[in-house]
Amino acid sequence: MSNTIRSYRGLEIYPLVYPHQPRSPDGARHYDAGFDAAVRICRRGTDDTLTSSRVFRVPSRSPFGAAGDARIASANYAERVIDGMVAGQSIAGL
Repeated sequence: MSNTIRSYRGLEIYPLVYPHQPRSPDGARHYDAGFDAAVRICRRGTDDTLTSSRVFRVPSRSPFGAAGDARIASANYAERVIDGMVAGQSIAGL
């Protein structure tokens, strides 16, 4: 999966999507079990260096059915966190 960088209100958003079930001991992947998501929110300095970042796990009662769905949910969740709409989550200090 490729990294997709979005910008929202001056912050960078990196969706993090990974299989819900880890690899089997034989190395088999279980994509049919769905995907979990998180998001990394970053701030860049004036010299384009990364100044700070934080990772937020996207809450979900069950795994996302497809990686694309998890990626969309990740970006939407990041925007809600940045806007201060998620109780208990904040970008203060970024």
